[in-house]
Amino acid sequence: MTVWILFIVLILIILALDLGVFNKTPHIISTKEASKWTAIWFTLSMLFSGVVYWLYSTDYVLNPTQLKPSVAAMKFITGYLIELSLSIDNIFVIALIFASFKISKKYQHRVLFWGILGAIVFRGLMIYFGVLLINKFTWTAYVFGAFLLFTAMKMLFTKDEEEFNPKKSLVYKILGKIIPISTHTEKEHFFIKTDKGNAATPLFVALIVIEVMDVVFAVDSVPAILAITSDPFLVFSSNIFAILGLRSLYFFLANMLEKFSHLEYSLIAILSFVGLKMLLHDYIEIPEWASLTFIALTLIIGVLVSLQISKNEKTTK
Repeated sequence: MTVWILFIVLILIILALDLGVFNKTPHIISTKEASKWTAIWFTLSMLFSGVVYWLYSTDYVLNPTQLKPSVAAMKFITGYLIELSLSIDNIFVIALIFASFKISKKYQHRVLFWGILGAIVFRGLMIYFGVLLINKFTWTAYVFGAFLLFTAMKMLFTKDEEEFNPKKSLVYKILGKIIPISTHTEKEHFFIKTDKGNAATPLFVALIVIEVMDVVFAVDSVPAILAITSDPFLVFSSNIFAILGLRSLYFFLANMLEKFSHLEYSLIAILSFVGLKMLLHDYIEIPEWASLTFIALTLIIGVLVSLQISKNEKTTK
């Protein structure tokens, strides 16, 4: 419990510094600033893998699976990369939500900050019950594996989906029945006073829609990480570090999302890989270094191919 408490306290301190010091004054996050913070979060995540190595070589972590320190560190990095890669789709949806509700770039960071707090709670609950199910009912690993394969195939063959419209979503309609929704934004406030009482601003509506969509995306990403390890601390910590870096990654990619529109094939490959790994875990044992190498290479190839296709399409126009 000491390790869990210290980790959660660390995350809360980081978030407090983020909102109270580094982003105390709302401002537009430039690509340069976003790239700097993306690099910082990635570096912190890699450094934390060293902390994982140290923890699993001591008696400070309850290690029911008796993982070797090097294996635990690789599982953390693999889980982190999986969550980060599957967050790319989430970034596209976040951009769509901000555009739909006309959220100023100046206040987008505030919405994402509070969105992360909710994501930590919801992801924690999903991971807890996911680990509980896998450890108590081993057959659920096959269910998760089949679900991931189904998701991958759906992404591959379903191309003509209707574009998501946040204002037509069920979340928006339900929220409108609970509290009046204003089209007016007053600085960074989530609520404003009107003649009819308090009303939610577009910032609050965007926050709620983003929270719900994060839960939807977590339905894919949490089982994917559980395919790598069922160790709750590794699953939770890798997930949280990826979520913390998602904000800066969003602002880094916000102005060039169209260049990564073909990265979906990398995500399909990763989901298929982890799905098959869960289905065949009793018959084929894939070394951790092999999983990590496959996922890293798939991401790198996907990024390079997407950039090249985007460059070619721009040239032909």
